[in-house]
Amino acid sequence: MPIHHNQVEACVDDVISSLNSNIVMGIPLGIGKPVQFVNALYARAKADSSINLRIITALSLERPKPSAGLESRFLEPVFERLFGGYVELDYVQDLKRQKIPDNIEICEFFLKSGSMLANNYAQQHYISSNYTHVARDMIDMGANLLAQQVSQGVYQDKPYLSLSSNTDVTVDLLPLIEQEKAKGRNIKLVAQINQKLPFMLNDALIAPQNFDFIVDNEAYYTPLFSPPNMPVTPVDFAVGMHASTLIKDGGTLQIGIGSLGDAIVYACMLRNTDTEKYQQVLSELGIAGYAQLVEKIGDLTPFKTGLYGSSEMFVNGFLHLIQQGILKRKVYEDVHIQKLINEGRLTEDLKPDHLDALVEVGFLGDIIHAGDVSRAKRFGIFNERVDWSDGQVTLDDRPIGERVRDTELVAQLKAEGLGRQLKQGIVMHGGFFLGPKDFYEALHQMSQDELLSICMTGVGHVNQLMVNEELVVEQRKHARFINTGLMATLNGAVVSDGLDNGKIVSGVGGQYNFVSMAHALPDARSILLIRATRMSKGEVSSNIVFNYGHTTIPRHLRDIVITEYGVADLRGKTDAQVMKAMLNITDSRFQESLLEQAKAAGKIESSYQIPAEFQANTPESINQVIENYRLNGLFPAFPLGTDFTEQELQIGACLKQLKALQSDKMKMFKTLFKAFTDGDHSEQAKPFLERMALVETSSKKEEVEKKLLIHELLEAGLIS
Repeated sequence: MPIHHNQVEACVDDVISSLNSNIVMGIPLGIGKPVQFVNALYARAKADSSINLRIITALSLERPKPSAGLESRFLEPVFERLFGGYVELDYVQDLKRQKIPDNIEICEFFLKSGSMLANNYAQQHYISSNYTHVARDMIDMGANLLAQQVSQGVYQDKPYLSLSSNTDVTVDLLPLIEQEKAKGRNIKLVAQINQKLPFMLNDALIAPQNFDFIVDNEAYYTPLFSPPNMPVTPVDFAVGMHASTLIKDGGTLQIGIGSLGDAIVYACMLRNTDTEKYQQVLSELGIAGYAQLVEKIGDLTPFKTGLYGSSEMFVNGFLHLIQQGILKRKVYEDVHIQKLINEGRLTEDLKPDHLDALVEVGFLGDIIHAGDVSRAKRFGIFNERVDWSDGQVTLDDRPIGERVRDTELVAQLKAEGLGRQLKQGIVMHGGFFLGPKDFYEALHQMSQDELLSICMTGVGHVNQLMVNEELVVEQRKHARFINTGLMATLNGAVVSDGLDNGKIVSGVGGQYNFVSMAHALPDARSILLIRATRMSKGEVSSNIVFNYGHTTIPRHLRDIVITEYGVADLRGKTDAQVMKAMLNITDSRFQESLLEQAKAAGKIESSYQIPAEFQANTPESINQVIENYRLNGLFPAFPLGTDFTEQELQIGACLKQLKALQSDKMKMFKTLFKAFTDGDHSEQAKPFLERMALVETSSKKEEVEKKLLIHELLEAGLIS
């Protein structure tokens, strides 16, 4: 039985004592970390060098810290709303300063994107591991302590803890821990309760006795980290529109967090609610360039059957797809049921002939056992009047037979024992979640039936086919695994996690898993999204390059690559065909130089010219299409909602303009001159100045900031 504590310090005492001061602790990525316990253990190790502590984790979150000046004035009130009460991880600050004590080691297998490029400690202690291998690697690295934040509740009249946001590695790790314990290895498990976490069901449920220590104190029920939705740019919308055409109704979807994922979700919602307008936008964005591929594997019509989600991350976008009635295709944890549904021989609404089909495929054994009846009732096939006793099926406690070949038995089950609807249908399998405040609130407000349709489980199940392969192949039909990359090469390799100097930007996570799985499933496709260009220090560079010294997805796994300019279908193509397809979705400012490199390397014939229809790939063309439709209410900057007020969105747009000026000193000088010669508009701008605490200024710097803000408000037509 677990030992209960209401103070983390007492739990730390027990952990140190039971592990003899040599601790290798695994903690979840994201919001599953038991912050108060981790901080207490870290503080103890910092104060006592005889304690050896190694932490293995990923995605250690921290409250954003805006730059001084206008950015701070704008964002600090927002961040206080979003992150007020969030308890920070103490080791993160030491990690950022690269001041980790010698007796402590912090290792992460996934980093916040770009946050640790200049941090030598983080770079040196990064663990490169596929998401599905993390549980194994933790055991191999000597993990002897697993600590996790959980919620508690009651399900079917029994008390449970819920792994909630982080079933991802823990579900895979628990059986490995049991195996190690059976060998005599001393491993301890700590649960820290936080009722702010949604009480997720299915595979997230775990009996309290699985833990050695449980910490429960309402003071530790602190707010969850709640990153806001990011704005979606015209480029993002164009990429999302292209990607949405390849998502087949009745198929399977995987997407990630961020503005590109939000753009895909919005495109799917537009396709579902205004198909004519959706197809019109696509025509203007150049769907003609890949129309044959859409006809072959995609769809442009509303989602009648709906989608099923199978993704390592249950993102906010999936919740919106559920709410919009798009993510509604249910899958079942039984291969016989799933096959019959895929063949159209079984539906959610049960009919007598469905029982014949179930008998035919072997759902029930020749002799019906108690387990057969229990399973049939669990899936709703038999109603509550049916049971099993003394070797026979019973109906209202009356024995009616034992063999499925008994026509009278089957007839009675059809007439009186058949359920009305299938149960236990799942619309979403996920490994972890992280999202804005309204995402968590929506999960808290869900009914039990709604929660049962979402199964948080291990990435060992979601990210690969090794767990019950026959079943998951049936579930994941027409799968579209959609991920993002930083760059792509002309030969179809994709760079997603690092740079050619060995620096890690983020981590491979589960991307390789999903790409590999797309090639293994019979009708699946891997779709990798790349923004065609990037801006750095005022200079534009192409994200489509001839070659690069680091790849995440190798060329032999190339499949589909999408930029804002269209879709490149690379699977099964020759190198020359691949390079020509990649050039077609490259920004036109870089097409000729890349083509010359390909010709010089002998990969494309010297006479080849890029087709005229692909030579107008410019940002202006994309912006014009999206902005024209924005005037009619489409493509809002925050399609899935925002935590910013309307006034804050207006101020934010002004600050974005000012930030863009910083790369051009002459333009900034001209803007400053105008700002100080515009006249006095302080009274008209007062509501905005009050929000920015700039009604009164106390320095020349603040006065300049005030003038610049008023100027941009004038330019935007927000004041006159």
